[in-house]
Amino acid sequence: MQFLTIQRILGILLGLFSFTLLPPIMVSLFYQDGSTQAFVYAFVLLFVAGLVFWFPARKHRKELKIRDGFLVVVMFWITLGLSGAVPFFLTQVPEMSFTDAVFESMSGLTTTGATVLTGLDDLPKAVLFYRQFLQWLGGMGIVVLAVAILPLLGIGGMQLYRAETPGPMKDSKLTPRITETAKALWYIYLTLTVCCAVSFHWAGMTWFDAIGHSFSTVAIGGFSTHDASIGFFDSATIEMITVVFMLIAGMNFALHFLAWRHRSIRHYWADSEVRTYLGILAVISVVTSTYLYFMHTFDSPWTAIHQGIFQTVSIGTTAGFTTTDYYLWPGFLPILLLMTSYIGGCAGSTGGGMKVIRVMLLFKQGYREVLRLIHPNAIFAIKVNNKALPSKVVGAVWGFFALYVFCFSIMYLLLMASGLDIVTSFSAVTACLNNLGPGLGGVGANYGEINSASKWVLCVAMLLGRLEIFTLLVVLTPAFWKR
Repeated sequence: MQFLTIQRILGILLGLFSFTLLPPIMVSLFYQDGSTQAFVYAFVLLFVAGLVFWFPARKHRKELKIRDGFLVVVMFWITLGLSGAVPFFLTQVPEMSFTDAVFESMSGLTTTGATVLTGLDDLPKAVLFYRQFLQWLGGMGIVVLAVAILPLLGIGGMQLYRAETPGPMKDSKLTPRITETAKALWYIYLTLTVCCAVSFHWAGMTWFDAIGHSFSTVAIGGFSTHDASIGFFDSATIEMITVVFMLIAGMNFALHFLAWRHRSIRHYWADSEVRTYLGILAVISVVTSTYLYFMHTFDSPWTAIHQGIFQTVSIGTTAGFTTTDYYLWPGFLPILLLMTSYIGGCAGSTGGGMKVIRVMLLFKQGYREVLRLIHPNAIFAIKVNNKALPSKVVGAVWGFFALYVFCFSIMYLLLMASGLDIVTSFSAVTACLNNLGPGLGGVGANYGEINSASKWVLCVAMLLGRLEIFTLLVVLTPAFWKR
């Protein structure tokens, strides 16, 4: 293990992250909201901490091995989660405990969107901007991690798109150099953010709200600058713009890259994962809208349709925006929508959940076993985009699913042991492990009222969900630390 090299990288990371506090400082100065001092102190503290880490190890530049890569990725997210909590902890308004500060920071960076804060409309502008900005930074980190980093370590959903498969990636990188890959992804991500912000402003948002919501929409985060979330604006136009950009952000960013490079959208429809992704959301939207109308939740058919579409896409992509209290909707709808978040977005997107490609393969594998019962001697291949997958890929998906269920069960029991009821515990773990945000029961509106022990468990859930289980668990195994 190249510990000094890892220390150097973490020092650089902390130093760079401290500069992300400069935009909130400028926002605070512009609006004179009284939070400038907290952000300045946080900037100085994180910059000095980065310097302390970096200086002793500044000359160590050895090449990292695969095990080092795992540790760097895990430390990257843990360090950012703790560092991002510093401004929240130092601010006077809102006054937050260390646990709440870490929870809010981890929720932002993992683009979960679960919040412990209330009274958002009255909070300092800099704090509101910082929450949105955290999600935007986290979303970009997720894309680079999923598309450029994790394939090099041999893990993650994008492994399904390596040379063996005909998906959007014929290799583990979009471009010959990983730095060029990251740069290409930044350009796409930034372009989507700008287009989203301009669209929101055109639809009636102020520039502050438009920029803030574009950050969380493209990141599929779900934080808002208002307690009523997107419902605050009471605009069907804004809601449909949000739907469009959530759908785009929930797709594989490798496909966006190919569409941009070839100036063609044929790659989207040629990809079976995207077709499945859009098909699932379309079916759930129809079911939701129809049920809402016939149960007289909304009297107007158009209102039922656009509310059904919005909440389905928001929860299905794991964004977590709301226009109404969906957890109070009648019948099975709240559970149906929550279960949709298990599928989540496509591999290589900012969405959470298990990812559509894994759900596809689980279904195909289950169907193959049924066919084997009928034709015991036949050989059935599991295909994606009309090309057979190797058995090791299918095995890895089943391994992921087994660990996913195991981790969910343990954290579910821990939350119940801490005193939370069944519905709250189930939905909280579901929402955080899938990086969704809003849950049911006691966490339908926010997470401020649950106990501190549960918040720490849910922080781990957010991290597990964002790092796709394997990345975090592999570092915790004894075999990882053996020479």
